[in-house]
Amino acid sequence: MEKRLNAYKANPEAIAAMARLDDHVRRCGLEESLIELVVTRASQINGCAFCLHKHTSEARTAGESEARLYLLSAWRESSLYTPREKAALAWTEALTRLQDTGAPTRDYELGLAHFSEKEFVDLTLLIGVINAWNRIGVGFRNAHPNEAAF
Repeated sequence: MEKRLNAYKANPEAIAAMARLDDHVRRCGLEESLIELVVTRASQINGCAFCLHKHTSEARTAGESEARLYLLSAWRESSLYTPREKAALAWTEALTRLQDTGAPTRDYELGLAHFSEKEFVDLTLLIGVINAWNRIGVGFRNAHPNEAAF
């Protein structure tokens, strides 16, 4: 992987501002398991190895099952996810692939059927934050730790 600048060292104030927003959405009241599924799914779509390593490790530590992590990219065909989680994942995919989806009304309405208005705004901010982190991770080629085994 080509070496690129370290955004964390090049502009620590901007990264600290992002980290504060990230901290806010992580403490907003959404379930930790839902948050980890959302950030992992967005990171899968965006191909951010650094974020995938970080968030799947955090999800495991928080008690997330291996099966749910393995099947996350096929969540629509799996019975392992709740309707609320599926609504969040649909909104995650819609906003992460915004150019292709245009944030369809069906996903918006599904989200509002499972989340309060405040929660839906928090979910939307969470999706925005992880997409920004993914762009930092992929854009600057952040390397994940090189571990022999998880």
